[in-house]
Amino acid sequence: MNEKTEMKSPETDPAREARTTGYALRPPMNVFEDAMGITLEADMPGVSKDRLRLQVDQDSLLVEGDIQLTMPDGMEALYADLRETHYRRSFALSRELDSEHVEASLKDGVLRLRIPKRAEVQPRKIEVRVD
Repeated sequence: MNEKTEMKSPETDPAREARTTGYALRPPMNVFEDAMGITLEADMPGVSKDRLRLQVDQDSLLVEGDIQLTMPDGMEALYADLRETHYRRSFALSRELDSEHVEASLKDGVLRLRIPKRAEVQPRKIEVRVD
């Protein structure tokens, strides 16, 4: 292979190609757990809400998103550090988690997911009566 980087033609859809060939970026993620559930934070710069897909299926979570790279009119990229434009990450979820009540938000390229624990495994306060 020579040092010259071959660019894809604008007619191809790199996000579609990434999904069909299996190549994808793994977004860095932080996972925090507390008594009430878990919070996942994923760095996904360049992904907008309409290009983000979240899927919970029984005990698995799938996070996918496509980066939208726009070039100014009349300009062409000769080199790009970023070769893939599709993010993909999947997780196995504990049965303690309530996958029916997942909350998601996207701000400044950071996806934040909150998955609560099922009510029966959350800590509960026991009231003590005085007789």
